[in-house]
Amino acid sequence: ILVATSLIEVGLDVPNASVIIIEAAERYGLATLHQLRGRVGRSDQQSYCYLFSSDDSAGSARLAAMERTNDGFRLAQIDIELRGAGQIYGLKQHGRIDLRFADLGDAKLVALVRQAAEAFAADPVKMVESKRAVARINQLKEVTSLD
Repeated sequence: ILVATSLIEVGLDVPNASVIIIEAAERYGLATLHQLRGRVGRSDQQSYCYLFSSDDSAGSARLAAMERTNDGFRLAQIDIELRGAGQIYGLKQHGRIDLRFADLGDAKLVALVRQAAEAFAADPVKMVESKRAVARINQLKEVTSLD
């Protein structure tokens, strides 16, 4: 038996592990739960993942999603829908994002925005000429390194 936090777990590889118990599972995001669940079932033995919740209501929809799918991308979409994406630059890791018109669950829109941002960033002249972009970058330098 090994008892560990999720931080220690990342470096472990025990191919014959067949049971994992996750306490207070509602406190984790679906991506983390999916990664933890992936630590069992690496051999031909039947494996089990038990998710225990310390609160009957908190996160029950997310935990139900864990039962329904093994698709990590789908779980990420469900997590964004249910918990929110949090802050892109900041400390909140969940909650509604402060973008006005974007839906981060819309993969096509996210891809288009990324392409546009890469094109904008590839031309430093355009970026420096945009007073709004320069002001926002200077504001974000308070919470991250954008140099």
